[in-house]
Amino acid sequence: MTYSVPVKDMLFAMEHLAKIDQVAQIPGFEEAGLETAQAVLEECAKLCEGVVAPLNVPGDVQPSSLKDGVVTTTAGFKDAFAQYGQGGWQGLQHPVAYGGQGLPKTIGAACIEMLNSANLSFALCPLLTDGAIEALLTAGSDELKATYLEKLVTGEWTGTMNLTEPQAGSDLALVRTKAEPQADGSYKVFGTKIFITYGEHDMAENIVHLVLARVAGAPEGVKGISLFVVPKLLVNADGSLGERNDVHCVSIEHKMGIKASPTAVLQYGDNGGAIGYLVGEENRGLEYMFIMMNAARYAVGMQGIAVAERAYQHAVAYAKERVQSRPVDGSVKASATIIHHPDVRRMLMTMRAYTEGCRAMAATAAAAYDAAHHHPDAKVREDNAAFYEFMVPLVKGYSTEMSLEVTSLGVQVHGGMGFIEETGAAQYYRDAKILTIYEGTTAIQANDLVGRKTGRDGGRMAKAIAAQIAGTEAELNASATPVAKVVAARLAEAREAFVQVVDFVVAQSRANPNAVYAGSVPYLMLTGNLVAGWQLGRSVLAAQELLTKGEDQAFMQAKLATAQFYAEHILTKVAGQAESIVHGGDSTMALPMEAF
Repeated sequence: MTYSVPVKDMLFAMEHLAKIDQVAQIPGFEEAGLETAQAVLEECAKLCEGVVAPLNVPGDVQPSSLKDGVVTTTAGFKDAFAQYGQGGWQGLQHPVAYGGQGLPKTIGAACIEMLNSANLSFALCPLLTDGAIEALLTAGSDELKATYLEKLVTGEWTGTMNLTEPQAGSDLALVRTKAEPQADGSYKVFGTKIFITYGEHDMAENIVHLVLARVAGAPEGVKGISLFVVPKLLVNADGSLGERNDVHCVSIEHKMGIKASPTAVLQYGDNGGAIGYLVGEENRGLEYMFIMMNAARYAVGMQGIAVAERAYQHAVAYAKERVQSRPVDGSVKASATIIHHPDVRRMLMTMRAYTEGCRAMAATAAAAYDAAHHHPDAKVREDNAAFYEFMVPLVKGYSTEMSLEVTSLGVQVHGGMGFIEETGAAQYYRDAKILTIYEGTTAIQANDLVGRKTGRDGGRMAKAIAAQIAGTEAELNASATPVAKVVAARLAEAREAFVQVVDFVVAQSRANPNAVYAGSVPYLMLTGNLVAGWQLGRSVLAAQELLTKGEDQAFMQAKLATAQFYAEHILTKVAGQAESIVHGGDSTMALPMEAF
């Protein structure tokens, strides 16, 4: 099935929710208004629809392969990646000084979504490179920046994140890879890293590994971890590529999904030590790696939205062509296409509402990121940084969990044919599962939301968001249309339940941590549900105003219908989630361990 980029919905979210024209008032973004956004999105859509999307199924059927230490990607990937780099897409959001285009995240996020909808496995390579670029921009020395950044930004080289080891998954205190200082200021790195996305491949001249390791004598735990650049090929003083470094791919994983993306086991230092270069200061590696992880977590949230959109489009196409059974209302006297059936419509509306709600939430977060990093007013930067930091676990956690529900519904719409690989619906379901796991599981996102984003400031940011939601409710009620009143009422109920949960989290985090953290994932899901619903409430206000101006009646009516469905079918889950969080902690922990 072909993929069609939802440019119109992306631009709607960008214009009316993210307020792209306000972003364009920030110094450096003056040329990045709505007109530029539309031109960029339409051009990126051509590459995604015409070049990258057709490789999605072939990559699943004939994934990357390893032979004699060399990884060969799926036929067509190398050429597509060359076109991606030559088009300037890797550098879209990165500084002009290093060969990038310097566009805001508000525009870049939409391009990330469409690339991932086109081909999740392919898009993982640029995603990891973006993270490496962010880390070097923040903590790299002038020499490291001069050596590596331009090649990464232009897509000539790619980047990786090397955190995980066989004994060290989410608990990075257990990292054992070691780095030994050398007389010339470099280090020799020894160890094994697993789950390294695009750790070895044939799409770029060089691969720049960012590796967590311990220097001899470093403190125990996470305080003793440093970050190193370890290139696959060493770089000569004149910038040309030199000899092979002592880092090798010893195997690639055989996975449930994202099969075309080579997930490597990398061995460092089997032949005397891999040469690495310290990023920033010793023992601050985890701090720097979090820069990469935050960038990657947002991007993984976009992956969730992306795969949900692709599954939705696939399901709609099937529902419009599959003939099965007479409609219950008698509107067709013979068997009809299944889109006539109410439960199929319920599933399609659920898929659509989740996807549009999360897209709206992510667009709003992207605009906050742009203001937090580039606005000239320090107070505006500070406020937007706090808002964006609160939003990251929601974009990552909620959007990826919803993608599992949406892709599962996509299989269900296909019925028995959805279980057959040839229809393609199952691939989205298989691909989506990893999104709730890598770059920090949903539970890790939820623990972050509870501890760092809610408990640490006594719920201040959470309640500030609740106050903004109350403002949207007031605007909806003032407009007095039937849809607006329904959405306002459901938003109010959800917001009140949210505030109750925030009070519980703040009050009980220290007194009864097991009870609070037993409800951490439900709290994340509740909050994501509310914030996405809030953005759809804002969409109602925008769509109603545009309808009065006679703009695109069908599109605006669809926005209203989708928001009302979300309010009546998804926002209504919040009250039950709140009950389980506030009152259900004890039962979660009641069964003794030996009873399991």
